[in-house]
Amino acid sequence: MLDATIIEEFKASLRGELIQPNAEGYDDARSLYNAMIDKRPRFIARCANVADVMTAVHFGRDNDLLVAIRGGGHNGPGLGSCDDGLVIDLSMMKGVRIDPEKRTVRVGPGHSQGDMDHATHAFGLAVPAGIVSTTGVGGLTLGGGHGYLTRKYGLTIDNLIEADVVLADGSFVTVSESQHPDLFWALRGGGGNFGVVTSFVYRAYPVSTVYGGPIFWDAKEARQVMQWYREFLPQAPVELFSFFGLKTVPSTEPFPQEIWGRKICALISCYNGPREKAEEAMKAIRTDLPAPIFEHVDTMPFPALQSLFDPLLPKGYQWYWKGDFVRELPDEAIEAHLEHAAKSPSELSLMHLYPIDGAVHRVGPSETAWNCRDATWSMVIAGIDPDPSKAGALTKWAKEYWEAVHPYTLGGAYINFMMEEGEDRVKATYGDNHERLVEVKNKYDPTNLFRVNQNIKPTLQQEAQPLLKRGSAR
Repeated sequence: MLDATIIEEFKASLRGELIQPNAEGYDDARSLYNAMIDKRPRFIARCANVADVMTAVHFGRDNDLLVAIRGGGHNGPGLGSCDDGLVIDLSMMKGVRIDPEKRTVRVGPGHSQGDMDHATHAFGLAVPAGIVSTTGVGGLTLGGGHGYLTRKYGLTIDNLIEADVVLADGSFVTVSESQHPDLFWALRGGGGNFGVVTSFVYRAYPVSTVYGGPIFWDAKEARQVMQWYREFLPQAPVELFSFFGLKTVPSTEPFPQEIWGRKICALISCYNGPREKAEEAMKAIRTDLPAPIFEHVDTMPFPALQSLFDPLLPKGYQWYWKGDFVRELPDEAIEAHLEHAAKSPSELSLMHLYPIDGAVHRVGPSETAWNCRDATWSMVIAGIDPDPSKAGALTKWAKEYWEAVHPYTLGGAYINFMMEEGEDRVKATYGDNHERLVEVKNKYDPTNLFRVNQNIKPTLQQEAQPLLKRGSAR
C-alpha cells in the first residue's frame, strides 16, 4: 500500500486531475473503446501539460507501479490501461497548430484524427492518417498509420518530422532526424515502447475535396471482385486509394432497407484530385465488374469521407481483431476468405484489405521501425458487435478466420491491428528491425517501464540511469 501522504503529494503536484477508484466518474474515466476489455487502474493521472507527464512518470517508476499510456483511447486490446497500476491519460493535452507556408502541423497527443482533420481542412491540407476519425493520433502514429492518402503520400510515420518525448527516467527530449535520431527511428512504428510522446509535428499536403465513397456488390460476386481487385489495385494511379472488404450491410440508415443484413463485398475509395481524373481512374470498376447493389461515390470534403463510418463504430462495442501483412492474393487464399466471411457472427464483423504500396514502398525497410515495406495490403479481421453475450463468438470467428488465411500472408502484422499475441508475433512484425529496436529500448527504457504495449523487451534489466538531469528540458 502506498502511503496516503505520497498519494496526496502526487495529486497536489498535478495541474490536471488524479482519479482513483473511489472517485465519482472513475468508471467513466476507466472505460475503454473496446468493451470486451475491462481494466481497473489504481490511478488515472489526467495530465494537463508536459510537466504533469514528467511528474506522473516519476511517480509510477519510483513507486514500482505498472504504467499504461492513453492517448485517444482507441486501442483494440485495451493497452491504454492496466489493472492496479497507473494510467497516464493524455486526453486533456490538446492543441493543433498549422503552419500553412511550411505545410506543417503540430498536434497534441490527446487529439483524435478527426480533430486534426478539422484543423487542417481549413487550410486545404491534410496529414496522411487512418480511415476512422475517432482514432487517436498518438497510437495511430506510433504504430505506423495508414489510410486514404497512403498510396500517394506514405504512412503517417513517413510524414512525422519531430516529436517531444518524456522518457522513462522522467526527462524530456525533442527527437527528429538530427536530434536523438535513434529514438526518432524507433518511434516511427515501434509503438509506445520508448516514452510518452507529448507532441507530434507532421508534414501536410494539399487535400481539400476528394472523390470517393463505398460501392457494394452481393456476396455472390465476391470471388470475381476480389480476383479483379488483386490485379487492379497495384496498377492503379497512386492518387486512388481503394480498400476491399468482406462485410454485411448494417440494418440502419443510410443504407436502403431492402439490402439490410445482406452479405456483401465492398470497395471504399478515395481519389485526391479533379473529379474527371477520379472518374477515369475508377472507370474499370464500372466497366469490368457486375452492377453493384449500392453506391455512394461523390465529391465531398476530405473530413466527411474520413468520418463516413464513425456512426457505425461508437465506443463501447465488443471487438476482437487480428491482422497480417499481405503481398499476394492467390486463389486459394481468396477461397479461404470467402468461406470464413460467410460465417460472420454479426452485421458489423468484417475483413478489410488496406493498400500499403505506392509511396510506402519508396521507403526502405530499415529507414524506420516499420519493417514490412514490400507488402501490398494490411489485412484486418474484426469481430464486432454491441452485445457482450457475443464476445465468445466474435473471438472464435476472428481467430479461425485468421488461422485459415495466415499461411498466405507475410507473418507479421500492423501492430494497431493486433491483440495481445505474444513476443513471437512482435518479432515477426518487426523482422530484421527487432534487434535494433531492442538496442534502443536498452538505451531509453532498460527496466521496461513502458511495457503495456506490443512490447519490445529490453535485454539489459538494470537500474535506469537518467539521460538528463531530473526536471531538465533538453
